[in-house]
Amino acid sequence: MSGPGRPVPTLFLGHGSPLNVLEENGFRRSWEELGATLPRPRAVLCVSAHWETRGVYVTSAQHPATIHDFQGFPRALYRVRYPAPGSPELATRVRSLLRPVAVHDDDCRGLDHGAWSVLSAMYPEADVPVVQLSLDFTAPPAAHYELARKLAPLRDEGVLVLGSGNIVHNLSLWHRADTEPYDWASRFDSAIVERILAGEHHDIIHWHALAPDAHRAIPTPEHFLPLLYPLALQRDGEPAEVFNRAVETSLSMTSLLVGVH
Repeated sequence: MSGPGRPVPTLFLGHGSPLNVLEENGFRRSWEELGATLPRPRAVLCVSAHWETRGVYVTSAQHPATIHDFQGFPRALYRVRYPAPGSPELATRVRSLLRPVAVHDDDCRGLDHGAWSVLSAMYPEADVPVVQLSLDFTAPPAAHYELARKLAPLRDEGVLVLGSGNIVHNLSLWHRADTEPYDWASRFDSAIVERILAGEHHDIIHWHALAPDAHRAIPTPEHFLPLLYPLALQRDGEPAEVFNRAVETSLSMTSLLVGVH
């Protein structure tokens, strides 16, 4: 666990296909390495592309279920369970930090695959408590960034804030059997990476201005918005490391680590 004065790093992971849970590939190995090398957190607060709500919600179940929120995959994937405990205490802390924003409690919702697909590789013993924070689909990107800034004290309290999504995510143009990236997908991914490394958060928040590729790379915002959470938690002078640089047709696995590795 991170010691006094040393904040827990924060992450954005391109989670891609749920099949990464079953496949032995470089993405899964990188998640396993993170779990082995990062300071062990007291808990994880996950912001996943797969939980959109009107308003902001936080999970508070003691024993969240594993949600299989996908269709058309092998039966083995639906048998996967990730029985990590929840943390009502962390949920209460999140609600306190985000005031005056009203954060609604959800004591029934489990963990969606944006959370458990990566955490099952990072912490396979499922012994780190996990809480999810929803994405308010009515809020503009700048509001998500400002909301995330309020979570900054969690890093000093041993909590890993994890965004899970994809920088480029256009499933209508994705081909599972192909890995050759579209030119526009590679350009947009590179444009975001350049701005991450330069600390140009304003341009990332306003990604729609990165014409002409933004509308194809991000036709809907839910997979991109989780990136704003670790960016908002980056402190002055703190390093940002980009890894898993891969674009497969219209899906980017590019990921981000902020803080000491």
